[in-house]
Amino acid sequence: MTFVAWIIFVLAAALEVGGDAVIRTGLRKSALAYIVGGFLMLGCYGLVVNMVKWDFSKLLGVYVAIFAVVSILVGRFVFAETIPTSTWIGLAIIVLGGCVIQFG
Repeated sequence: MTFVAWIIFVLAAALEVGGDAVIRTGLRKSALAYIVGGFLMLGCYGLVVNMVKWDFSKLLGVYVAIFAVVSILVGRFVFAETIPTSTWIGLAIIVLGGCVIQFG
């Protein structure tokens, strides 16, 4: 996996997780501007993730692992959630699956 692909995947994951977090905030505050902003971020995620010119199944298979890591870290450090051990174990399984897809 090239360095550029890693950067693209991390950027795409940040847009997807961030867009969902903004929509979540907008729904809780009844703020339409947040919802629209999150919607735009999610649209940008779709464009960014597809900049990597791989087969679709490999692309999203590997991306899901990176997305899962970013999601857990945002939950922990942005939303101050306590992440249970079972979630960390599940994350390890997802990352292992991404490695199988990438290198298998």
